[in-house]
Amino acid sequence: MPSKGVVQSKPAPDSKPPASTRDHLIEVGLDLMRRHGYGATGLQEILQAATVPKGSFYHHFGSKEEFAQAVVDRYFTVAAEHAAHVLGNTRQTPLKRLRRYFEELIKMAGQSAPIQGCLLANFSLEIASSSALLQRSLSSSFTHWQAAVEAVLREAVEKGELESSARTQSLAGFILNSWEGALLRSQADRSDAPLKDFVRYIFEELLPSQAS
Repeated sequence: MPSKGVVQSKPAPDSKPPASTRDHLIEVGLDLMRRHGYGATGLQEILQAATVPKGSFYHHFGSKEEFAQAVVDRYFTVAAEHAAHVLGNTRQTPLKRLRRYFEELIKMAGQSAPIQGCLLANFSLEIASSSALLQRSLSSSFTHWQAAVEAVLREAVEKGELESSARTQSLAGFILNSWEGALLRSQADRSDAPLKDFVRYIFEELLPSQAS
């Protein structure tokens, strides 16, 4: 509690409040685990990078596995905000929005991005089979991501861009799964060609020309 008679300074109107220790740890862990993976990122490395003592870490997280779940949740939250911004732009038709979304993802996760790849896919390959906690978190993230894609496809049906018989849930799953496969191939080849092929095939061959 401030002492009486002491004038408290106020932050500048556009300044952001400092992140909590928990949020700071998650941000640092997200960066490290995106770059190096789950197994190669040790707790000591996280604590050093965050300049946080071990006791503070265990005050917020019961284990590295629980911490990684929070990292996945943060990653998905940021990704969902970007998806909502692009896919919610009703000034464009649904399929054009969807194409623009994946074209932007190439810049965000492709070979020219600061960190290539997708944390959800990388964790799915590395740890989902041995951690029920992370498997559930990853599966839930993919389910919600697919639902966001499906919502745009349903809108495309309503506006006549897709046939009324289109099975939007299965189509959304196929598109998302194809994207993740192309992203893995892109990392193996160190080339964005698989990602560009994905966009071309999905929006010029599989879906109607309105997406072009």
